[in-house]
Amino acid sequence: MVNEESEQFLSDKGLAELGRMNLSKLPLVPGKPRFGCPVANVSKFMAIGLNYMDHAKETNSPIPKEPIIFMKALNCLQGPNDNVMLPRESVKTDWEVELGIVISKKTRYVTKENALDHVAGYVLVNDVSEREFQAERGP
Repeated sequence: MVNEESEQFLSDKGLAELGRMNLSKLPLVPGKPRFGCPVANVSKFMAIGLNYMDHAKETNSPIPKEPIIFMKALNCLQGPNDNVMLPRESVKTDWEVELGIVISKKTRYVTKENALDHVAGYVLVNDVSEREFQAERGP
């Protein structure tokens, strides 16, 4: 379900309004406030796995013919200075800095030529994984 408030904020009209804001007139927040996730009311977090050749090679995985798309739990979203909680018995924690793309509207079957019309902006993503849990446990 898409949050209507976020959808309106990220609409072309909402982004234009944001662009017209005079940031110097916003009040300063006193103290040392927590910086939260840069986007509120996220409805989905989709990720692309093995999205470059070297990553596939370093994990001893075959190079995929198509992108590996998977979902992440929304509680993985946090602020830039928040602590990262690692699972118990984590021994092969891996992290990467990824480019996050914020999609601004309902998006299905978009052409390559129209793709950027659906992008509201970009964010940095700290992608943290426990590689042993992913590759060495289970059947």
